[in-house]
Amino acid sequence: MDIILEGQVSIQNIVENGNVLTIYVFSVSDILGANLIFSSRNYYPMTVVAISRTTILHIQRELLLEFCQSNVSFMVGLMTEISDKTIILTDKINAISLKTIRLCIIDFLKYEYHIQKNIVIKLNISKKDLAERLGIQRSSLSRELNKMRKDGLLEYDARSITLKNIDISKD
Repeated sequence: MDIILEGQVSIQNIVENGNVLTIYVFSVSDILGANLIFSSRNYYPMTVVAISRTTILHIQRELLLEFCQSNVSFMVGLMTEISDKTIILTDKINAISLKTIRLCIIDFLKYEYHIQKNIVIKLNISKKDLAERLGIQRSSLSRELNKMRKDGLLEYDARSITLKNIDISKD
């Protein structure tokens, strides 16, 4: 199991045609690999990329077992971490499976609206990074954003997307 002490790490799936799907970006104090501790295949099945200078603390399985046996609170925290990461992965699978590009974009915008509580969604990532997060090509993202603009659903620039006619109250 690894704990990020400094920097950011991106977990990516890079497919044969070169497309990149960013599964999740981990930051300081985030834990990587908790879900792999007791797996018979305890290696990262995806590509781990340091986004910035990163320092990672690696903790061996034997030490984690000792912590779990001697501290119930630690064990509960570890189980919570594993469960939360499972939910993130499930959400990512649901977000990209059998959905149109438009629905993926709308899901992202609804999520960001609920976080930012504003119809002007500030983008703290590039369009390239957003495309990777959605598991689509950059050109496909641009094409769909342009269609959504023409349909009167949104306006956008390099740093923000303004919701015009997207029903954000629906799940």
